[in-house]
Amino acid sequence: MKVTDHIAQAKDTLVSFEILPPLKGKTINTIYNNLDPFMEFKPSFINVTYHRIETMFKKKADGTFEKVEVKKRPGTVAICAAIKNHYNVDTVPHLICGGFTKRDTEDALIDLSFLGIDNVLVLRGDAAKNEANFEPEVGGHSYAVDLQKQVDNLRNGIYLEEDIKNGGKADFCIGTAGYPEKHFEAPNLETDMLHLKEKVDAGADYIMTQMFFNNQKFFDFVKACRNMGIEVPIIPGLKPITNKKQLSILPKVFHVDIPADLSNAILKAKTDEDVEQIGTEWLIQQSKELKAFGVPVLHYYTLGKQHVILDVVRAIR
Repeated sequence: MKVTDHIAQAKDTLVSFEILPPLKGKTINTIYNNLDPFMEFKPSFINVTYHRIETMFKKKADGTFEKVEVKKRPGTVAICAAIKNHYNVDTVPHLICGGFTKRDTEDALIDLSFLGIDNVLVLRGDAAKNEANFEPEVGGHSYAVDLQKQVDNLRNGIYLEEDIKNGGKADFCIGTAGYPEKHFEAPNLETDMLHLKEKVDAGADYIMTQMFFNNQKFFDFVKACRNMGIEVPIIPGLKPITNKKQLSILPKVFHVDIPADLSNAILKAKTDEDVEQIGTEWLIQQSKELKAFGVPVLHYYTLGKQHVILDVVRAIR
């Protein structure tokens, strides 16, 4: 079932969660053990992130270094199928530009279609760890909108091989990313909004936002979208702060602001437990306000301390 169908049929605000594939060497039971507690909330869908190959340098016995390429978190497509089969819950695999060719993408989309997975979240992805700026794979896409157009082509039965006529159509629901505080590479919010409008005009069915900690920024973002004629559902992405280090890590990695009230309270906290409680209470209040605002879905990034997300969702049900 498509994300947009879940939203259309909902009588109340839905909940969804996002997970990482386990590190290579772990089994699917790692996923099940993490997700089992969340099933009490009957999530409408589970997002599964997609990860590129990483370049690493391993030291050899003679003291020299060998360049190796490693995919630390493989299995996104298979994990989506396993979750759907195990829990009968819809899944949303991420698709990214970085590290993948157009043919890699098409093959992944064909696999997803064969498995009955009809949702994708299309993202450009981050630069490789050894790159100062994002560099596309040779034969890949530079921008999310171009990757999205490839997915849309497949929805219309258009494949990379031009000799395929009357190709089967893969009926995907396409999600795209939105940034209430603008993408860090955009020169300003207005330009970023124009890029978002381009993605929606190119066929995106809904918007999933970057995490944020100030609801007013989300409210302003939604208003700006509607003023531009963007009418698709907008889903807020939410994450708790559970330790003091995140006050510097999250703004650096995700380019988001931490409200002064929240950061001051956390800095005054005496223990890790106090920080976790402050972060939990903040996210509960955020969630309640967003629910009252009428968001279609509350989407939680479960990376880190999952019991905090469980406490938050229980508090707002």
